[in-house]
Amino acid sequence: MQPDSSLTAGAIAELVGGKLVGSETTLIRGAASLDRAGPLDLSFVASRKYLPHVERTEAGAVLVTSGLGDVKAGPATRILVDDVHRALGQVLAKLYAEPQPTWGVHHTAIVGRGSRWSGRIGLGPYACLGGDVRLGSDCRIGHHATIESGAVLGDRCVIGVNALVCSAARLGNDVVLQAGARVGTPGYAFTSDGSGHARLQHVGGCFIEDAVEVGANTTIDRGSLGDTVVGQGTKIDNLVQIAHNVRIGERCLVMAQVGLAGTTVVEDDVVLAGQAGLAGHLTVGRGAKVAAQAGVIGDVAEGETVSGYPARPHREVLRQAASLRKLAKLTPFLERIAEKGQLPA
Repeated sequence: MQPDSSLTAGAIAELVGGKLVGSETTLIRGAASLDRAGPLDLSFVASRKYLPHVERTEAGAVLVTSGLGDVKAGPATRILVDDVHRALGQVLAKLYAEPQPTWGVHHTAIVGRGSRWSGRIGLGPYACLGGDVRLGSDCRIGHHATIESGAVLGDRCVIGVNALVCSAARLGNDVVLQAGARVGTPGYAFTSDGSGHARLQHVGGCFIEDAVEVGANTTIDRGSLGDTVVGQGTKIDNLVQIAHNVRIGERCLVMAQVGLAGTTVVEDDVVLAGQAGLAGHLTVGRGAKVAAQAGVIGDVAEGETVSGYPARPHREVLRQAASLRKLAKLTPFLERIAEKGQLPA
């Protein structure tokens, strides 16, 4: 994306509430990583491990966390802030404005009988609304996206290209579904006997509350008899699977390729890192953190950080890893003793 405006370093410092070091007239027209930035770019550094890159960067200015204010190397113009990533987000919003949406109904779109909306709508090429769909104001439906009959969306929802909102889904205000996301799909449940597997029909709902974002190609199943719920302000990454009857609280962060089995409860402010897997019918307590690739097969206490498989307290996993490293160093010594027949019985 090309920037459509420019800012001086002084204006950036004022915008983010930071302390300016260097020239306030330094002109910034874009943003880039330290290794790609040029004289008209803003970059950032939040950790000392990136200081070698700071020394070599050609950036016109850098956002620097306050804890690194003593660093001498790198661009002369810098803005000291408490939270580099938040400040960067504020600057990007100014330099790279979102394109204005196109409002109206494209002539190739399909609108089913009884569907209606309030205020403006942006219905893209080949988008499809089933019958009796209800949309709030200022909703945008991307091309080839489908909203099945009976689905309900609040105000200012954005439904990405090729996304699907099934009939069981109810979306709040300001919900974003990225390209290819599926919400309200049938869950995975079968009854089995000697002749095969018969699908168990799902009749529950799928409720996505206000300000939730769902990443590309993520799937959220409807409930079987109860409901699947994703709480307000939760952000879900790409390629996540959320099974039937799962309940996710508010302000959670669910990262790529996480899988949640049926009827699992994730309370408020939980972080599930990439490729973590959660078995069904368990609870992850408020504020807990599950590390990448962890396998959770039991409840996680409030505020706990777990990792490994099976997942257990992270400090315990680190101690175990340290013990194994020490044991590896002892292996040659133990082998020599064994060869001499001196190991105890």
